Amino acid sequence: DNHGTAPLTLSSELPYQSTIKRKVRKKKKKNGVITANIAGTKYEIVRIVIQEMGFVKTRDEDETANLIWSDCAVQQEKIAELQNYQRINHFPGMGEICRKDFLARNMTKMIKSQPQEYSFIPRTWIFPAEYTQFQNYVKELKKKRRQKTFIVKPANGAMGHGISLIRNGEKLQAQDHLIVQEYLDKPFLMEGYKFDLRVYILVTSCDPLKIFLYHDGLVRMGTEKYHPPSDSNLSQLYMHLTNYSVNKHNEHFERDETEDKGSKRSIKWFTEFLETNNLDVSKFWSDISELVVKTLIVAEPHVLHAYRMCRPGQAPGSDSVCFEVLGFDILLDRKLKPWLLEINRAPSFGTDQKIDYVVKKGVLLNALKLLNIRTSDKRKNLAQQKAEAQKRLYGQGSVKKLLPGSSDWEKQRHTLERRKQELKERLAQVRKQISKEEHENRHMGNYRRIYPPDDKTLLEKYESLLATAFQTFLAGRAASLQREMNNPLKRMKEEDILDLLEQCEIDDEKLTGKCPKQRGPKPLCSMPESAHSLRKPQNHSSDSSCDSDSSVSESGEETEKEDHNEKKEKRVSYDVEENKYKSLERSGKLNNYFSKESPSYSSPTSSTGPIRRSVSCPRSISILTMQSQGAEPRPFSAKAALQMQRTASVNRSHSLSRSPSSARFSQTATSGTIHSSGSESLLQQKTKEQEVALTKETLLRINDLKVRFPGKTNEESELIIEDIMDNWKYHKTKVSSYWLVKLDSAKQRKVLDIVRTSVRAVLQHVWKAPDIENLHLYRLFNRLFNRLLWSHGQGLWNCFCNSGSSWETTFSKGSEALTPEQLQCCQRIVQLCKHCLLVVYKHSSDARGSPTGMSHHWDDTRY
Repeated sequence: DNHGTAPLTLSSELPYQSTIKRKVRKKKKKNGVITANIAGTKYEIVRIVIQEMGFVKTRDEDETANLIWSDCAVQQEKIAELQNYQRINHFPGMGEICRKDFLARNMTKMIKSQPQEYSFIPRTWIFPAEYTQFQNYVKELKKKRRQKTFIVKPANGAMGHGISLIRNGEKLQAQDHLIVQEYLDKPFLMEGYKFDLRVYILVTSCDPLKIFLYHDGLVRMGTEKYHPPSDSNLSQLYMHLTNYSVNKHNEHFERDETEDKGSKRSIKWFTEFLETNNLDVSKFWSDISELVVKTLIVAEPHVLHAYRMCRPGQAPGSDSVCFEVLGFDILLDRKLKPWLLEINRAPSFGTDQKIDYVVKKGVLLNALKLLNIRTSDKRKNLAQQKAEAQKRLYGQGSVKKLLPGSSDWEKQRHTLERRKQELKERLAQVRKQISKEEHENRHMGNYRRIYPPDDKTLLEKYESLLATAFQTFLAGRAASLQREMNNPLKRMKEEDILDLLEQCEIDDEKLTGKCPKQRGPKPLCSMPESAHSLRKPQNHSSDSSCDSDSSVSESGEETEKEDHNEKKEKRVSYDVEENKYKSLERSGKLNNYFSKESPSYSSPTSSTGPIRRSVSCPRSISILTMQSQGAEPRPFSAKAALQMQRTASVNRSHSLSRSPSSARFSQTATSGTIHSSGSESLLQQKTKEQEVALTKETLLRINDLKVRFPGKTNEESELIIEDIMDNWKYHKTKVSSYWLVKLDSAKQRKVLDIVRTSVRAVLQHVWKAPDIENLHLYRLFNRLFNRLLWSHGQGLWNCFCNSGSSWETTFSKGSEALTPEQLQCCQRIVQLCKHCLLVVYKHSSDARGSPTGMSHHWDDTRY
């Protein structure tokens, strides 16, 4: 009996336990759904994609869904009412490029300021406002005995309605809301037919701008063989127009299910067609991408301004509630140059053919995956709203206002607190963007990110165009957006912001008199060594950059007392090398290495002569570098050295901790935990030796760099610098006023860019790396330049005097150890920056009689 009751008891409990588990699962499923309101769409493919993504369709009147899809543009009031967890498929202000008349007006403004960059849109006139200009143009053509064809479109038309072609422009009357364009009469033909491309673009955010290009699309062909326009065929729209809505009514329209036949084909097939005919496909995609980005740069000021007006309380860099799928209509001429015809903010998602279904389903499915809509978004948004309400109620998380009559000490503390808060906000934005990019890279599908691009040169070009667009369209308005565009923090990476934050904490500790916190492991032995070794008798307060740069905190010196005897021998040998270099420099013997015949190392754009300067530096202030006569050729390649992973910093204070991803990387990258075979360890040891050798060679090249005064020889330039230093008491206040007061942050950066550009060119020459920004040494130098620009140039000025925190504090307080060669490179760069400032100061003083500003060549982009 006992044996029989046990199974009965067990079996009676099992169903009860399983029912509890089932209830828990049901509860989870109920709360873990993503809802979508698709009442505003007529396209069945949208419903299919929503179902395939696992989203739950809501009632038509439900305005709380995670995703809201609408075929037409939505009112700004609706966007303003959305919660932060919601997404809607339209941006406010996008009509500035999607209406034909608005696109023509905005493009005309950009063409006036950037004519070479915006040469991809046919010449356009807006009627009736520009009717007179059009008639004058027609008269000029008549005088030259030339005749052109024009295409006339309704200003806000679609689907090919109301389009006609004319050749005699004088007969055209001024009518309301017409667009007149020059007709592109030499298109690229395929099988004798004219065609255009429907390219799909996804914009996921306007703050910051993010653009994705779908690597497929539709090729829409005409249904009659093309012939150049003449008076006899102007009315044959099936020949001249490529709109699907027009050509589908022609009896010759081919509905073929195969991708290489029919009147509608895929861009994927078209690229294969280009490859078959030995045409450059990569250039084709590059030209398309550039056209799209430049067009959306025109829209960005309008879209961002309208978005900020709709979402006034939303922090910059937070998740965008808007996204948009745009359809770009592009025509190729016979040289395969793309021309922009129009942009559709509500492209058709009808699926009349199989090719439509395949392409448009991929566009929508990959777009929704990129958006990363999660079930937890709604819950997190509610929690965030509660936290913000509590902060407002109790006044937490905000810097207190400075009371009138506050002391200097209180003002300094207040400035530091504001700076720290700004840096922490920017750090959170950067980390959030990194997390978004990681998701995008994993779920991009057939999309490709075209803005921001990976190419740094192309990014700088786009940012320059973006600045021009803001200046053109928002001149005198939206001052906060203008300031945000010029904020130097916007271009900084996570490491740079962490360094600035750490420096703020150090300065705060000094102001409050607290004991400095121990941050990370002890500094490397070479740090205190350099502090002692570089000091020498002086007649003035600052004769070289090493005096102030070598200042080390007292806590760091106390931790090194136990190893004092061991370091003594190293310090002596280091002093000998440093003093030898100093004596050579002071006696002018280094100038013997310079000669016109000796090769120099410059940027990739020049093979000989001095290193190319930044385009924004003064006319003739440059840094020369020569090859040392005793330099030996490097016996190995730099590629192996680049493969070595550097040890990342993981020991920071809690408020400055690295992101989890970087912490994980640091754990895997430490050499102490690497378990490999003997051959792998030997290979790693060899790459370390190569990196040390390359660093030494870099040091030699940087030591050969010289700052040259405009119109002076190297010897005369050195004499000018020495003269300023010998009379430092006279020049100190003037240099201080010039650097800290007269120059703004942008011009201070330009001064250091003279050195930065030359150092970058040296690294490119020595390391032979395709992208030197991945080099550990380059990142180290970047931190140094940011430190010198810290607190509106105070970092560099501290190098001229023995007060304040030196640049070495940034490295000595961190957990990352520097080698002696890296330290010497940094010291030499600091010295070059000091010399560069003195030369610019002297040049400006001579040019204007007194150091009241930059010289007249400062913004000359030809130099």
